[in-house]
Amino acid sequence: MNTQTNNDDVLIRVEQVSRRYGDLQALDDISFEVKRGEVLGFLGPNGAGKSTTMQILSGNLAPTAGRVLINGIDLLDQPKQAKAQLGYLPDQPPIYRELRVDEYLNYCARLNRIPSSQCKQAVATVKERCGLSEVGKRLIGNLSKGYRQRVGIAQAIIHSPAVVILDEPTVGLDPIQIREIRQLIRELSEDHSVILSTHILPEVQTVCDRVQIINRGRLILSDSIEGLQQRMQGTALRVVLRRPPSLEVLANCAQVKVEDVAPGVFRVCGLGEDLERKVLQAALERDWGLAELSPERMSLEQLFVDMTSLEAAVAEHAGEAAA
Repeated sequence: MNTQTNNDDVLIRVEQVSRRYGDLQALDDISFEVKRGEVLGFLGPNGAGKSTTMQILSGNLAPTAGRVLINGIDLLDQPKQAKAQLGYLPDQPPIYRELRVDEYLNYCARLNRIPSSQCKQAVATVKERCGLSEVGKRLIGNLSKGYRQRVGIAQAIIHSPAVVILDEPTVGLDPIQIREIRQLIRELSEDHSVILSTHILPEVQTVCDRVQIINRGRLILSDSIEGLQQRMQGTALRVVLRRPPSLEVLANCAQVKVEDVAPGVFRVCGLGEDLERKVLQAALERDWGLAELSPERMSLEQLFVDMTSLEAAVAEHAGEAAA
């Protein structure tokens, strides 16, 4: 995977972006960057602010505060120039089922202000890249869902944008189609920055260079795939106690999230890097009879659930303390 770090290659820069809907804080001061050649996986539970972020990045929604730069162009100050650098595939592809593939892509080329003399070549190029060369004369409505997704991606990249935003591009596809679309996304990253919003966690590990998790409108994790693998090895602990307290007492004393695995056996996770120290200190100070304290290898799904649920619990506890 490409891991370029040159600041000159930053194609998306999000700076302290917030969005409010009346009293609801949908996004709370989020900042991040995406470099050329990167695929960023953007994760979050329903209602976390993921769709709001996608709408702001694509220029369909203005932030309440902060700014977004697309290839160095401010999306609010110069919207036409910035959007010309964007390709966007929403979760429902914006396709016209009654048009043939060639007709639709020609239409998209003109919408993106590609000169008439260059439209034919642009359509031919994007069809080849997206595996559509054999279906140009077919009605979009008669294509399989996988091919319709390819058409949706083709419209997003026909003008060779610097940034491609894909919202749930593999939902509803069969395993073969999913594999083909994932390969296409990897190929896109050779020439573009790609943001991939998805609920399919294995897809992140397969396709992405970096991962971000958003919850309650705040970014709670931003890491490389390599860093994520390390987190998955050390974010949870297996704890065996000879004189165990209640789950509530253990959670409160060590300030961690606890699951009861078996009598005296617990699975413990936390947000901080000193998880092992906190559990060890609490067990020794209260004489719980610590018999085992060992790291547990986690799946990405478990890490996602732990981080979002623990972050929510911390926020709720802080709110109660403030009240």
